Amino acid sequence: MRKLLLLLLAIPIISCNSRLKKDAETIIENFNKDFITDGFDFPVGKPNAKNYYNAQGFGKNAHLGDDWNGNGGGNTDLGDPIYSIANGYVISAKDIRGGWGNVIRITHVLSNGEIYESIYAHCNEIFVKKGDYLLKGDEIGSIGTANGQYLAHLHLELRDQVGLPIGGGYSKDTTGYLNPTTFIKNHRY
Repeated sequence: MRKLLLLLLAIPIISCNSRLKKDAETIIENFNKDFITDGFDFPVGKPNAKNYYNAQGFGKNAHLGDDWNGNGGGNTDLGDPIYSIANGYVISAKDIRGGWGNVIRITHVLSNGEIYESIYAHCNEIFVKKGDYLLKGDEIGSIGTANGQYLAHLHLELRDQVGLPIGGGYSKDTTGYLNPTTFIKNHRY
């Protein structure tokens, strides 16, 4: 595990993926106003993370997200549902391999014009596709192991810069990243 952490820390975070950034700009211009978000909930144990705990929070060991595990530990949460934390638009849903596995990226637009992106990684299954509009609480996938690389858990990232590259999951530079748990707790309407 320590070697994996060091490897992930050594991966440079490349400049913004211009295709994703352009996609995000297009999404915002054409965003279906019926899906502007009315608040945020947790991605597991809908809506309050019941029977789950944050095993590695944002900032711990330079972690850029939250790792959600079922209270039973191990792989007891393998296949459990993952929910969209807010209304939004799926900008990507695919297996990106490596230490990430199946990843879902969703853009969220607030009524005040603020834009956020949530990332759900290590999914066992993906139930949405690029181009889908979602409501808060829609089931989007299931908890996985990144194709057997880890014990089952959900890695959730929240970003205020849409279209950043996926990165390494760990960095002391948190520019563009938000603490998911703190943000969700402060944006529950």
